[in-house]
Amino acid sequence: MKITGVRIGEVHIPLVTPFKTALRSVDEVNDIVIALTTDTDAVGYGEAPPTAVITGDTKGSIVTAIRDFIVPSIVGIDILELDTIMTRLHASILKNTSAKACVDMAVYDLYAKALGQPLYKVLGGSSDTVETDLTISVDTVEKMVSDSIKAVSEGYRILKVKVGKEGLADIGRIQAIREAVGPDVLIRVDANQGWEPKDAVRIIRRLEDLEIGIDLVEQPVKAHDLAGMQMVTQNTYTPILADESIFSAEDAINVIRMRAADLVNIKLMKTGGIYEALKICSIAEIYNVRCMMGCMLESKLAVSAGAHLAAARSVITRADLDGPGLCRIDPYTGGPDYAGPVIHMNQTPGIGITAVPGL
Repeated sequence: MKITGVRIGEVHIPLVTPFKTALRSVDEVNDIVIALTTDTDAVGYGEAPPTAVITGDTKGSIVTAIRDFIVPSIVGIDILELDTIMTRLHASILKNTSAKACVDMAVYDLYAKALGQPLYKVLGGSSDTVETDLTISVDTVEKMVSDSIKAVSEGYRILKVKVGKEGLADIGRIQAIREAVGPDVLIRVDANQGWEPKDAVRIIRRLEDLEIGIDLVEQPVKAHDLAGMQMVTQNTYTPILADESIFSAEDAINVIRMRAADLVNIKLMKTGGIYEALKICSIAEIYNVRCMMGCMLESKLAVSAGAHLAAARSVITRADLDGPGLCRIDPYTGGPDYAGPVIHMNQTPGIGITAVPGL
Protein backbone atom coordinates (compact mmCIF):
# COMPACT_ATOMS: atom_id res chain seq x y z
CA MET A 1 0.00 0.00 0.00
CA LYS A 2 1.95 3.03 -1.29
CA ILE A 3 0.91 6.67 -0.95
CA THR A 4 -0.01 8.16 -4.34
CA GLY A 5 -1.43 11.62 -3.64
CA VAL A 6 -4.02 13.72 -1.87
CA ARG A 7 -7.45 15.24 -2.38
CA ILE A 8 -8.13 18.45 -0.46
CA GLY A 9 -11.48 19.95 0.49
CA GLU A 10 -13.24 21.97 3.17
CA VAL A 11 -15.93 21.19 5.73
CA HIS A 12 -18.34 23.79 7.15
CA ILE A 13 -20.37 22.84 10.22
CA PRO A 14 -22.48 25.30 12.25
CA LEU A 15 -22.06 25.30 16.03
CA VAL A 16 -24.84 24.85 18.56
CA THR A 17 -23.73 28.08 20.21
CA PRO A 18 -20.87 30.51 19.42
CA PHE A 19 -17.49 29.32 20.72
CA LYS A 20 -16.02 32.18 22.76
CA THR A 21 -12.70 32.31 24.59
CA ALA A 22 -10.33 35.00 25.79
CA LEU A 23 -8.68 34.77 22.36
CA ARG A 24 -11.52 34.53 19.80
CA SER A 25 -15.17 34.01 18.95
CA VAL A 26 -16.26 31.48 16.27
CA ASP A 27 -19.70 30.54 14.88
CA GLU A 28 -18.84 27.45 12.81
CA VAL A 29 -16.23 24.80 12.20
CA ASN A 30 -14.51 25.80 8.96
CA ASP A 31 -11.72 23.28 8.46
CA ILE A 32 -9.52 21.75 5.78
CA VAL A 33 -10.09 18.02 5.16
CA ILE A 34 -8.03 15.61 3.08
CA ALA A 35 -8.17 12.14 1.60
CA LEU A 36 -4.70 10.59 1.36
CA THR A 37 -4.79 8.12 -1.53
CA THR A 38 -2.88 4.89 -2.19
CA ASP A 39 -2.21 2.46 -5.03
CA THR A 40 -4.64 -0.01 -3.47
CA ASP A 41 -7.54 2.49 -3.48
CA ALA A 42 -7.47 2.60 0.31
CA VAL A 43 -7.97 6.14 1.63
CA GLY A 44 -6.90 7.82 4.86
CA TYR A 45 -8.72 10.89 6.12
CA GLY A 46 -7.41 13.96 7.95
CA GLU A 47 -8.63 17.35 9.17
CA ALA A 48 -7.01 20.63 10.22
CA PRO A 49 -8.63 23.75 11.70
CA PRO A 50 -7.09 27.14 10.79
CA THR A 51 -6.39 28.32 14.35
CA ALA A 52 -4.09 31.22 13.47
CA VAL A 53 -4.33 32.84 16.91
CA ILE A 54 -2.74 29.74 18.50
CA THR A 55 -0.81 27.74 15.90
CA GLY A 56 -0.31 30.42 13.23
CA ASP A 57 -2.01 28.19 10.64
CA THR A 58 -4.51 29.66 8.16
CA LYS A 59 -6.57 27.80 5.56
CA GLY A 60 -4.21 28.98 2.84
CA SER A 61 -1.07 27.97 4.68
CA ILE A 62 -2.52 24.55 5.53
CA VAL A 63 -3.47 23.80 1.93
CA THR A 64 -0.14 25.03 0.56
CA ALA A 65 1.89 23.07 3.10
CA ILE A 66 -0.02 19.85 2.43
CA ARG A 67 -0.20 20.15 -1.36
CA ASP A 68 3.24 21.54 -2.15
CA PHE A 69 5.50 20.24 0.61
CA ILE A 70 4.20 17.50 2.91
CA VAL A 71 2.46 15.06 0.58
CA PRO A 72 5.10 15.27 -2.20
CA SER A 73 7.71 14.28 0.39
CA ILE A 74 5.92 11.00 1.20
CA VAL A 75 4.48 9.94 -2.16
CA GLY A 76 5.65 6.46 -3.19
CA ILE A 77 6.42 5.23 0.33
CA ASP A 78 4.71 2.09 1.61
CA ILE A 79 2.35 2.89 4.47
CA LEU A 80 3.99 0.30 6.71
CA GLU A 81 7.25 2.28 6.61
CA LEU A 82 5.82 4.56 9.27
CA ASP A 83 9.08 5.97 10.67
CA THR A 84 10.32 6.88 7.20
CA ILE A 85 7.05 8.60 6.36
CA MET A 86 7.03 10.61 9.58
CA THR A 87 10.68 11.61 9.29
CA ARG A 88 10.06 12.98 5.82
CA LEU A 89 6.75 14.56 6.79
CA HIS A 90 8.26 16.58 9.62
CA ALA A 91 11.37 17.50 7.61
CA SER A 92 9.34 18.73 4.63
CA ILE A 93 8.50 22.15 6.07
CA LEU A 94 9.09 24.11 9.29
CA LYS A 95 6.25 24.57 11.76
CA ASN A 96 2.83 24.28 10.02
CA THR A 97 1.83 21.90 12.79
CA SER A 98 -1.86 21.75 11.86
CA ALA A 99 -1.05 20.81 8.26
CA LYS A 100 1.32 18.13 9.52
CA ALA A 101 -1.30 16.82 11.94
CA CYS A 102 -3.84 16.59 9.12
CA VAL A 103 -1.55 14.37 7.03
CA ASP A 104 -0.26 12.50 10.09
CA MET A 105 -3.74 11.32 11.10
CA ALA A 106 -4.48 10.28 7.51
CA VAL A 107 -1.27 8.23 7.51
CA TYR A 108 -2.19 6.58 10.82
CA ASP A 109 -5.67 5.93 9.49
CA LEU A 110 -4.14 4.06 6.54
CA TYR A 111 -1.57 2.34 8.75
CA ALA A 112 -4.24 0.90 11.03
CA LYS A 113 -6.36 -0.07 8.03
CA ALA A 114 -3.38 -1.94 6.58
CA LEU A 115 -3.14 -3.86 9.86
CA GLY A 116 -6.90 -4.45 9.95
CA GLN A 117 -7.33 -2.92 13.43
CA PRO A 118 -8.92 0.18 14.96
CA LEU A 119 -6.24 2.78 15.54
CA TYR A 120 -6.45 2.79 19.34
CA LYS A 121 -5.57 -0.93 19.39
CA VAL A 122 -2.66 -0.41 17.00
CA LEU A 123 -1.37 2.27 19.40
CA GLY A 124 -1.52 -0.23 22.25
CA GLY A 125 -4.81 0.66 23.87
CA SER A 126 -7.32 -1.60 25.55
CA SER A 127 -9.99 0.81 26.79
CA ASP A 128 -12.76 1.28 24.26
CA THR A 129 -14.37 4.38 25.82
CA VAL A 130 -13.22 7.91 26.60
CA GLU A 131 -15.16 10.45 28.69
CA THR A 132 -14.91 14.07 27.62
CA ASP A 133 -15.83 17.36 29.25
CA LEU A 134 -17.94 20.01 27.50
CA THR A 135 -16.79 23.59 26.96
CA ILE A 136 -18.81 26.45 28.40
CA SER A 137 -17.88 29.51 26.34
CA VAL A 138 -17.11 32.82 28.04
CA ASP A 139 -20.26 34.98 28.01
CA THR A 140 -22.57 36.72 30.43
CA VAL A 141 -22.94 34.98 33.77
CA GLU A 142 -26.57 34.17 33.00
CA LYS A 143 -25.73 32.56 29.64
CA MET A 144 -22.83 30.55 31.09
CA VAL A 145 -25.02 29.27 33.93
CA SER A 146 -27.77 28.35 31.46
CA ASP A 147 -25.31 26.53 29.19
CA SER A 148 -23.87 24.69 32.19
CA ILE A 149 -27.26 23.50 33.40
CA LYS A 150 -28.11 22.33 29.88
CA ALA A 151 -24.82 20.40 29.61
CA VAL A 152 -25.43 18.62 32.91
CA SER A 153 -28.99 17.76 31.84
CA GLU A 154 -27.48 16.10 28.75
CA GLY A 155 -25.30 13.85 30.89
CA TYR A 156 -22.02 15.75 31.04
CA ARG A 157 -20.27 15.32 34.38
CA ILE A 158 -17.30 17.56 33.58
CA LEU A 159 -17.48 21.19 32.44
CA LYS A 160 -14.63 23.23 31.00
CA VAL A 161 -15.39 26.85 31.77
CA LYS A 162 -13.78 29.50 29.58
CA VAL A 163 -12.65 32.66 31.39
CA GLY A 164 -9.73 35.08 31.16
CA LYS A 165 -11.38 38.24 29.82
CA GLU A 166 -12.41 39.99 33.04
CA GLY A 167 -9.77 39.17 35.64
CA LEU A 168 -11.16 39.01 39.17
CA ALA A 169 -14.72 39.18 37.79
CA ASP A 170 -14.18 35.62 36.55
CA ILE A 171 -14.54 34.44 40.14
CA GLY A 172 -18.22 35.38 40.15
CA ARG A 173 -19.07 33.46 36.98
CA ILE A 174 -17.29 30.33 38.21
CA GLN A 175 -19.01 30.57 41.59
CA ALA A 176 -22.41 31.01 39.91
CA ILE A 177 -21.85 27.93 37.77
CA ARG A 178 -20.86 25.84 40.79
CA GLU A 179 -23.98 26.92 42.67
CA ALA A 180 -26.13 26.07 39.64
CA VAL A 181 -24.75 22.59 38.89
CA GLY A 182 -24.11 21.41 42.42
CA PRO A 183 -21.06 19.81 44.06
CA ASP A 184 -20.80 16.60 42.04
CA VAL A 185 -19.95 18.10 38.64
CA LEU A 186 -16.24 18.53 37.91
CA ILE A 187 -15.34 22.07 36.86
CA ARG A 188 -12.21 22.84 34.87
CA VAL A 189 -11.23 26.46 34.29
CA ASP A 190 -9.49 27.58 31.10
CA ALA A 191 -8.10 31.12 31.08
CA ASN A 192 -6.58 30.81 27.58
CA GLN A 193 -3.55 32.92 28.61
CA GLY A 194 -5.89 35.68 29.80
CA TRP A 195 -4.50 36.43 33.27
CA GLU A 196 -1.32 38.03 34.53
CA PRO A 197 0.63 35.82 36.96
CA LYS A 198 -0.17 37.77 40.14
CA ASP A 199 -3.84 38.05 39.17
CA ALA A 200 -3.92 34.33 38.43
CA VAL A 201 -2.63 33.54 41.92
CA ARG A 202 -5.20 35.88 43.50
CA ILE A 203 -8.08 34.39 41.48
CA ILE A 204 -7.14 30.76 42.09
CA ARG A 205 -6.51 31.31 45.79
CA ARG A 206 -9.89 33.01 46.08
CA LEU A 207 -11.55 30.04 44.36
CA GLU A 208 -9.76 27.76 46.83
CA ASP A 209 -10.87 29.87 49.81
CA LEU A 210 -14.47 29.71 48.58
CA GLU A 211 -14.10 25.91 48.33
CA ILE A 212 -15.64 25.94 44.87
CA GLY A 213 -13.72 22.80 43.96
CA ILE A 214 -11.80 23.24 40.73
CA ASP A 215 -10.34 20.18 39.00
CA LEU A 216 -7.64 22.24 37.28
CA VAL A 217 -6.81 25.63 35.78
CA GLU A 218 -5.60 25.57 32.19
CA GLN A 219 -3.00 27.98 30.79
CA PRO A 220 -3.58 30.85 33.23
CA VAL A 221 -0.84 33.06 31.74
CA LYS A 222 0.83 33.80 28.40
CA ALA A 223 2.26 30.78 26.62
CA HIS A 224 5.84 32.09 26.63
CA ASP A 225 5.76 33.11 30.30
CA LEU A 226 6.99 29.88 31.85
CA ALA A 227 8.39 31.73 34.86
CA GLY A 228 4.98 33.31 35.42
CA MET A 229 3.22 29.97 35.15
CA GLN A 230 5.80 28.45 37.49
CA MET A 231 4.95 31.15 40.03
CA VAL A 232 1.25 30.35 39.73
CA THR A 233 1.87 26.62 40.09
CA GLN A 234 4.08 27.05 43.14
CA ASN A 235 1.69 29.41 44.92
CA THR A 236 -1.62 27.58 44.51
CA TYR A 237 -2.96 24.16 45.41
CA THR A 238 -5.15 23.72 42.33
CA PRO A 239 -3.45 21.70 39.55
CA ILE A 240 -2.21 23.85 36.67
CA LEU A 241 -2.45 22.49 33.12
CA ALA A 242 -0.03 23.73 30.45
CA ASP A 243 -1.64 24.03 27.03
CA GLU A 244 -0.40 26.69 24.60
CA SER A 245 3.00 26.52 26.31
CA ILE A 246 3.55 23.02 24.92
CA PHE A 247 3.79 22.28 21.22
CA SER A 248 6.69 19.83 21.15
CA ALA A 249 8.41 17.16 23.21
CA GLU A 250 11.13 19.70 23.98
CA ASP A 251 8.51 22.13 25.30
CA ALA A 252 7.09 19.39 27.52
CA ILE A 253 10.51 18.63 28.98
CA ASN A 254 11.12 22.32 29.72
CA VAL A 255 7.75 22.81 31.44
CA ILE A 256 8.04 19.60 33.46
CA ARG A 257 11.64 20.22 34.55
CA MET A 258 10.78 23.78 35.63
CA ARG A 259 7.72 22.47 37.42
CA ALA A 260 5.90 25.24 35.63
CA ALA A 261 2.74 23.12 35.50
CA ASP A 262 1.32 20.00 37.08
CA LEU A 263 -0.31 18.58 33.94
CA VAL A 264 0.26 18.61 30.18
CA ASN A 265 -2.38 19.20 27.51
CA ILE A 266 -1.67 17.35 24.26
CA LYS A 267 -3.33 18.60 21.08
CA LEU A 268 -2.56 17.08 17.69
CA MET A 269 -2.73 20.48 16.01
CA LYS A 270 0.07 21.73 18.25
CA THR A 271 2.31 18.67 18.10
CA GLY A 272 1.94 18.08 14.37
CA GLY A 273 0.08 14.82 14.85
CA ILE A 274 0.03 11.49 16.64
CA TYR A 275 3.66 10.58 15.96
CA GLU A 276 5.03 13.55 17.93
CA ALA A 277 2.23 13.39 20.50
CA LEU A 278 3.37 9.89 21.41
CA LYS A 279 6.76 11.34 22.31
CA ILE A 280 5.12 13.72 24.77
CA CYS A 281 3.22 10.77 26.26
CA SER A 282 6.50 8.92 26.78
CA ILE A 283 8.13 11.95 28.41
CA ALA A 284 5.16 12.39 30.72
CA GLU A 285 5.36 8.73 31.70
CA ILE A 286 9.05 9.10 32.56
CA TYR A 287 8.35 12.09 34.81
CA ASN A 288 5.09 10.65 36.20
CA VAL A 289 3.08 13.59 34.90
CA ARG A 290 -0.50 13.07 33.76
CA CYS A 291 -1.86 14.39 30.47
CA MET A 292 -5.07 15.68 29.02
CA MET A 293 -6.01 14.96 25.40
CA GLY A 294 -7.40 18.17 23.98
CA CYS A 295 -8.53 19.58 20.67
CA MET A 296 -8.94 22.87 18.89
CA LEU A 297 -12.34 23.71 17.40
CA GLU A 298 -12.38 20.50 15.36
CA SER A 299 -15.14 18.30 14.00
CA LYS A 300 -15.58 14.56 14.46
CA LEU A 301 -12.79 13.56 12.05
CA ALA A 302 -9.85 15.20 13.83
CA VAL A 303 -11.34 14.71 17.30
CA SER A 304 -11.66 10.98 16.61
CA ALA A 305 -7.93 10.77 15.90
CA GLY A 306 -7.30 12.35 19.30
CA ALA A 307 -9.81 10.01 20.93
CA HIS A 308 -7.98 6.97 19.58
CA LEU A 309 -4.76 8.26 21.15
CA ALA A 310 -6.53 8.99 24.44
CA ALA A 311 -7.94 5.46 24.51
CA ALA A 312 -4.49 4.03 23.80
CA ARG A 313 -2.30 5.64 26.47
CA SER A 314 -2.96 5.36 30.21
CA VAL A 315 -0.92 8.49 30.93
CA ILE A 316 -3.78 10.45 29.33
CA THR A 317 -6.21 10.64 32.25
CA ARG A 318 -8.39 13.54 31.11
CA ALA A 319 -10.07 14.35 27.81
CA ASP A 320 -11.30 17.61 26.32
CA LEU A 321 -12.63 16.18 23.07
CA ASP A 322 -15.95 17.97 22.84
CA GLY A 323 -15.74 19.26 19.26
CA PRO A 324 -18.52 16.98 17.96
CA GLY A 325 -20.69 17.95 20.94
CA LEU A 326 -20.42 21.60 19.94
CA CYS A 327 -21.47 20.96 16.32
CA ARG A 328 -25.09 21.10 15.15
CA ILE A 329 -24.67 18.23 12.69
CA ASP A 330 -22.39 15.26 12.03
CA PRO A 331 -21.65 15.19 8.28
CA TYR A 332 -19.43 12.10 8.44
CA THR A 333 -20.08 8.40 7.97
CA GLY A 334 -18.53 5.98 10.44
CA GLY A 335 -16.07 6.56 13.24
CA PRO A 336 -16.44 6.48 17.03
CA ASP A 337 -19.89 6.94 18.55
CA TYR A 338 -20.27 10.19 20.50
CA ALA A 339 -22.98 9.45 23.07
CA GLY A 340 -22.98 12.72 24.98
CA PRO A 341 -19.90 12.74 27.20
CA VAL A 342 -18.87 9.16 26.39
CA ILE A 343 -16.95 8.37 23.21
CA HIS A 344 -17.28 4.71 22.21
CA MET A 345 -14.36 3.73 20.00
CA ASN A 346 -15.10 2.13 16.65
CA GLN A 347 -14.05 -1.50 16.18
CA THR A 348 -13.62 -1.05 12.43
CA PRO A 349 -10.09 -0.55 11.00
CA GLY A 350 -8.40 2.82 11.26
CA ILE A 351 -9.96 5.96 12.71
CA GLY A 352 -13.27 4.62 11.48
CA ILE A 353 -14.48 7.47 9.26
CA THR A 354 -15.56 6.02 5.92
CA ALA A 355 -16.91 9.07 4.08
CA VAL A 356 -16.08 12.81 4.25
CA PRO A 357 -18.21 15.42 2.46
CA GLY A 358 -16.44 17.24 -0.35
CA LEU A 359 -13.85 14.51 -0.91
